Amino acid sequence: MTNQDVMQLTDEYILGTYKRFPVALERGENATLTDFDGKSYIDFASGIGVCSLGCGNGSWLAAITDQAKKLPHVSNLFYTEPAALAAKTLVERTGMKGVFFSNSGAEANEGAIKLARKYSFDKYGAGRSDIVTLNHSFHGRTITTLAATGQDVFHHYFFPFTEGFLYADPNDTASVKSVCSCGTVCAVMMELIQGEGGVLPLDQEFVQEVAAFCKSRDILLLIDEVQTGVGRTGTLFCFQQYGIEPDAVTFAKGIAAGLPFGGVLANESCAATLSAGTHATTFGGNPICAAGANAVLAELTPEFLSAVAEKGAYIRKTVEGWKLPVVTSVRGLGLMIGIGVSCSHREAVGKLVESGLLALTAGADTIRLMPPLTITKEEIDAGLAVLKQILSLY
Repeated sequence: MTNQDVMQLTDEYILGTYKRFPVALERGENATLTDFDGKSYIDFASGIGVCSLGCGNGSWLAAITDQAKKLPHVSNLFYTEPAALAAKTLVERTGMKGVFFSNSGAEANEGAIKLARKYSFDKYGAGRSDIVTLNHSFHGRTITTLAATGQDVFHHYFFPFTEGFLYADPNDTASVKSVCSCGTVCAVMMELIQGEGGVLPLDQEFVQEVAAFCKSRDILLLIDEVQTGVGRTGTLFCFQQYGIEPDAVTFAKGIAAGLPFGGVLANESCAATLSAGTHATTFGGNPICAAGANAVLAELTPEFLSAVAEKGAYIRKTVEGWKLPVVTSVRGLGLMIGIGVSCSHREAVGKLVESGLLALTAGADTIRLMPPLTITKEEIDAGLAVLKQILSLY
């Protein structure tokens, strides 16, 4: 097939819920992708942070191939080795107590929301079910996680939304405390770096103050690490850089390097809340996906994570060093980077794609970079050359 053939088939038969770039990708090697017409692209997007090990990673391929030959799926009515091993690794490396496996980030966040509400109901009865999230946040595309998202642009069309969400301002402890003063709040849920909102890191002091406040009121602290987790920010989870102990942490995207996998890590405080029959999923903990997750987790050694932090620092320092008038800010942690621009960020990303660099947008003015964690120095430099060329046009 050609690019045009694939695009024509897609437009004819797949619902138009995405405004796609005019590129049909066929294959890849690490962070270099190729379309059906033979054009190559440096990948600074990694499937929106999903392809954590890039394309063609040997250990990952061997793990999922071996598991596919043995046992593709049996459901959670039975025990499987890959899910058990993935759970063990995640718990031991985070200090949490247990994990529930899901298929996506939105499902993981739904699970955390259910956990928080049941925890409060079991302990305090009805009437304490509200969850506070932050303005500019994003927590998913289901009816409930859209309601949890603190952006009005997402609160249209799909009425009625799930009730029970309140919104506070990021980096404003007084705002969080004020919203919680109603006495109906069971949890505070937040991203430590607001990804879709514009790659906006929360202040460490704010996060620690909110964590202490929640603990003093027996309000669960839910940390959404769907984008920031699994090595993306230079540690296994971003919360490990903030000096806090969340009650629950959600994850997805990069955990299985391209396969649908996610979950909720629960701490000692609430690990027993979701008892048998109170939450479930058919595909969660799927053996092939779990095998992929085990391959990813094995790669994420301290040395590997240190390299992620160094790569991110190199990209940020390089972009800042250009001192281009169009660049208003550079922010982020590890390989989750936001470049604020004074031009149309959507137009700029379109030009980047045309020139052979895949990138993302975020918020109202941000170019978002989330390359594979395995990206090489040569691939970084090739991508930065395109980025500088395009931003220099403005």
